[in-house]
Amino acid sequence: MLVKHVKELIGKTPLFEIPEEVHGLKNITLYAKLELLNPFGSVKDKSAWNVLKDDIEAIKKEGKTVIESSSGNMAKAMQLVCSVYDVPFKIVTNRIKVREVKQILQLVGAEVDELPGLSECPDPTDPNDPITFIEQIMSANPGKYFHTSQYTNEKNIHAHYNSTGKEIQEDLDEAKAGGVDFFVGGLGTTGSTRGAGTYLKEKNPEMKNVGVIASKGHLLPGIRNVDEMYEVGLFRKDFYDDIVEVSMDESIDAMLMLIRKCGILAGPTGGGSLAAALKYLKPIDATLTRKHSCVFIVCDRVEWYLSYLQKNKPEIFGMAVKKDSVKAVTKEEADSAPEVDVDALEKLLQSADNLQVVDMRGSLAFKTSRIKGSINIPTDSLEDIADMGVPFSNDQKVVLVCPTGEVSKRFASFFKSKGVDCVSLTGGFVAWRDAGKPTEKSKSGGRRLLVGAGA
Repeated sequence: MLVKHVKELIGKTPLFEIPEEVHGLKNITLYAKLELLNPFGSVKDKSAWNVLKDDIEAIKKEGKTVIESSSGNMAKAMQLVCSVYDVPFKIVTNRIKVREVKQILQLVGAEVDELPGLSECPDPTDPNDPITFIEQIMSANPGKYFHTSQYTNEKNIHAHYNSTGKEIQEDLDEAKAGGVDFFVGGLGTTGSTRGAGTYLKEKNPEMKNVGVIASKGHLLPGIRNVDEMYEVGLFRKDFYDDIVEVSMDESIDAMLMLIRKCGILAGPTGGGSLAAALKYLKPIDATLTRKHSCVFIVCDRVEWYLSYLQKNKPEIFGMAVKKDSVKAVTKEEADSAPEVDVDALEKLLQSADNLQVVDMRGSLAFKTSRIKGSINIPTDSLEDIADMGVPFSNDQKVVLVCPTGEVSKRFASFFKSKGVDCVSLTGGFVAWRDAGKPTEKSKSGGRRLLVGAGA
């Protein structure tokens, strides 16, 4: 096949039938839609081209710069489209959590305006919103930028209605395999699941659309968790028949199944979709009396996420898991961690001696609003510090505050096991704010740490 422009390679990705001995379903045929085989490596290639194709020539003629908020795949695809049309592109983000993702963006020539990062625990109180930042840039520079607005742009949905959904049905028709009974995909901007899901449901009104989100406190690149979905303008909860949560471990295990059993170099997002599909389908499979089919999306490739995998699943690479670490704390241990509610913390602030409140949110959120007397050590930094030793003395009482009280429980459990009188604030800073408790702005916004003599 001879092609003369990279846009000709976008789409027409294959549908891969997962062998029954791999997935174990008796009455459901399972297919993977291999969006990782798009030229730039992800499902976002289709979205990027669709939000740009009608305007790219005019953007170039008018000398404008394309601007978008993205943490990876959309930015990569848009940069490459802009590059071949010789159009400048600017990314605004606060969500790049994986080293290779940033390196790939630099490699393809992207201008990245990276705002202060999110903590591991997503923060609905953080004012450091990339969309707001983009609006400010555009307001200060009228006529200079073209904002594609992937989180609200209906062209994102149309891309997958006209390509992904249509391609799936055409491939099944060609194989005389019928329609789709279950369609499963990770929820990021929700463009791919809404677009393809709408097309497929028109062909089979009985089809179930199943969205996939990450469990609270779990980082899955490209998939948001329940606390983050409010940020997505295209998200419509009632579009989905069911929404399934998956953990990081479940997603990585399913990713390894795709890689090692099927030869598909899927990333953790594709693993998350497979894990959710199996979690959802196994109880249904046992009740079926005729053959059904399910399609899930493999969004992108594994190569972008090697450092993420090494950090979160070191045993894959023959590295021992550090047992004495925050990461080794189990869900059961975290759930049983000592907690304090907002009223009890308010009393402690008034009466307790040697109390230290540690705010684990991002730096800008801390600067904007904090509990009086608290210090700021974002989640990733606190984890790195904990790997080197306990940063609190045994005669201190420490209260950990993350946005929603999920991640802080894991840290509280770890420090408690080290002899520190450490508790987590139930409901996190959101609960403190919603209860109308007093806050203040950080004067310095700096980070200070009281290093004790604890073990």
